[in-house]
Amino acid sequence: MCRHLAYLGPPVRLSELLFDPPHALVRQSWAPREMRGGGTVNADGFGVGWYPAPGAPPARFRRDRPLWSDSGFAQLASVTMSGGVLAAVRSATVGMPVVESAVAPFTDAGWLFSHNGVIAGWPDSVTRLAGRLPVRDLLTMEAPTDSALLWALVRDRLRANVSPATALVETVTEVGRAAPGSRLNLLLTDGVTAAATTVGHSLWARRDGAAILLSSEPLDGHPAWAPLPDGQLIVASTATLDVIALPNGGRPE
Repeated sequence: MCRHLAYLGPPVRLSELLFDPPHALVRQSWAPREMRGGGTVNADGFGVGWYPAPGAPPARFRRDRPLWSDSGFAQLASVTMSGGVLAAVRSATVGMPVVESAVAPFTDAGWLFSHNGVIAGWPDSVTRLAGRLPVRDLLTMEAPTDSALLWALVRDRLRANVSPATALVETVTEVGRAAPGSRLNLLLTDGVTAAATTVGHSLWARRDGAAILLSSEPLDGHPAWAPLPDGQLIVASTATLDVIALPNGGRPE
């Protein structure tokens, strides 16, 4: 059911998040500890988005292969630094395509987005929600997957100048109502702030000085790691970390 992380803080090498720690994202791709609701490995692709400089648009690297199999990217990660990162490894839901365009992060207008989970009853449960999106957005979705649709729903709200936190809450609420039992851990960043939801999957936070790290699983044994409860909205920056209960725990009746 995927693993993802977001980092905000002083620039670090991508390898310090993805490869170097004992339980880095690369290890989570083949030996995850907290998978819930199906899936055993995250071998259906990986993606990394990072901000080369403050205020710069993000760069993105995606592949439809396991993270552990791409030695070229490992070398790139060892020399690439950033103070804003979003990365994910994918476990594709049965029936959804294993293609590069289906791998997070999705990006537009400076945003990076990832989804860990599944929309229950896909696609029939959310056809009405999809139908209210601009036709062009539907025609240009990167992949016919639940994660790509969730990004389209979030992005539509962001374009209407809704705050990142509100965009996630409204999306989780309407999808949870249309498709009960969905798992909706969403993660969104612009390189300055990050917003996330915990609906059905694990998410941990670690603050280390001026840095904040959100991750599906701790990368190491540092005592600062803290689990975030299910049914929460998280809004984080290098200075703050706010945890707010979602309406009805993110599982509307």
